[in-house]
Amino acid sequence: MKNNIHTNRNCTPKQLKLPLEIERIIEISDPVYSFSEIMDCIDLTPYFADKKGCKTGRPRYSYTKLLKIVLFAFMENGYVALRGIEKLCKTDIRYMWLLDDMPAPTFVTIGNFIKDCLTAKIEDIFLAINKVIFEKEHVDLTHTYIDGTKIEANANKYTWVWKKSSVKNRDKTFEKISKLIDEINVEDLACLQVKIEKRNEYAIEYLEEILREYQNLLNIDVKALVHGPGKRKTNYQKRYETIVEYKNKLIKYAEHIKICGEKRGSYSKTDNDATFMRVKRDYMGNDQLLPAYNMQIAVCDEYIATLNIEQYAADTDCFIPLMEKFNNRYGMYPKYPVADAGYGSFNNYIYCQQHGMEKFMKFSMFEKETKDKKYRDNPYRAVNFSQDENGTLVCPNGKRFHFKYETHVKGNNYGRTEEIYECESCEDCPYKKDCCPKTKNNRTIKLNRELTAMHEEVLKNLCSIHGALLCMNRSIQAEGTYGVIKWDKSYKRLRRKGFENVFLEFMLVACGFNLYKYNNKKNRLANCA
Repeated sequence: MKNNIHTNRNCTPKQLKLPLEIERIIEISDPVYSFSEIMDCIDLTPYFADKKGCKTGRPRYSYTKLLKIVLFAFMENGYVALRGIEKLCKTDIRYMWLLDDMPAPTFVTIGNFIKDCLTAKIEDIFLAINKVIFEKEHVDLTHTYIDGTKIEANANKYTWVWKKSSVKNRDKTFEKISKLIDEINVEDLACLQVKIEKRNEYAIEYLEEILREYQNLLNIDVKALVHGPGKRKTNYQKRYETIVEYKNKLIKYAEHIKICGEKRGSYSKTDNDATFMRVKRDYMGNDQLLPAYNMQIAVCDEYIATLNIEQYAADTDCFIPLMEKFNNRYGMYPKYPVADAGYGSFNNYIYCQQHGMEKFMKFSMFEKETKDKKYRDNPYRAVNFSQDENGTLVCPNGKRFHFKYETHVKGNNYGRTEEIYECESCEDCPYKKDCCPKTKNNRTIKLNRELTAMHEEVLKNLCSIHGALLCMNRSIQAEGTYGVIKWDKSYKRLRRKGFENVFLEFMLVACGFNLYKYNNKKNRLANCA
């Protein structure tokens, strides 16, 4: 009889076979080599010198290797989730090569490393990467192309809080408190010959003082107050609870106004640092404001030289902080800062003048000045008026404009003023219908000769061959950078909440973009050779 012998084979028919040197099976043109070329030129140990290893337990993960896998993931993908990096470390041979025999970290380890180690150091690491790339590529820092974009925050859409609404409701509450105090003085405290003082505005501390005084004068026992159905509240209890209600409302409005600050007009309840703005990607289709951050970048030779994040929508106020960051990092101001019409303002032109920068920023009416001949040559514009021998402005009808007074330029930080002139007589003027059809009195004009001279200088700069080339380069480099980040890399919405975390996230994206751009340029030159 044949014996049936059952044996178990503890093996798999197909097993993974790798060479001893993993580097051999990575193609020579792979981006990981360009990445390693840059990162090997940077001494990363000073950035993590204060992080000491564990005295007991398993050895700590190498921070330099964790940094490399994070930056390489951002270089290839634009943005990648923590679980995505964990999966790449387990399945992608390039990440195994970067880890250099270190076990693949979990997403929790990677997240803690980014949060605890990179938040304070990412700006220095970004500058170190730029320093190596700029030296290798001989990047020109005198020509800087500036642009901004609004990226939607990781916040719910209908969580807005408006500063103006909070101020308005706070003022209404002040009026209600005054009426209530009048009622208390007449009906409750008149017999005691005591009065509560009224004010135009009420602080929280003053309302608390009113509550204590009202409670003591009328012997109100807070624990004995009745609530619920079937219970009848006294007039004393009703007024006491109304004061408490008004106090809580004032606390809420004060908190809203404090979070908004001076420059912002709104914020989101689910991300207090996000401001409601109009973004280009209006998927709601109703021109609705969405919680977002204003991302500003300065690009030099296709690389992001510096970046800044603002919490307000106007690009006009973003120029000076961005240039100050540029100067702090590179010890110089760019000679040719090129930007679109959103940055051309009186303040920014004066700032450029003071710091030796040429004026290559369009102003709001630049397109009309250059393309609309009818508008440019309109004889009824104040800048086109002729002048007599005394420098007095003369309108097309031969009437003189006399100086009236000076007024401060709204929003100007340098004490500049503009001049107000009035025509000596517009009565029976044959040109009144074309010159000033909406006014019944003599025409008045505002004239800022300094700003007019700056506009003429900007027109001269941008209409030259050099200016046309710079404008073309700005549209290619600055706007092209956002095109790669937002559309090629699909980075259209922030993942983190809070200003500090958003700045960290966008810095990682910028580091990845510069490394990605360096690899592309290197391969392009290799193919041309």
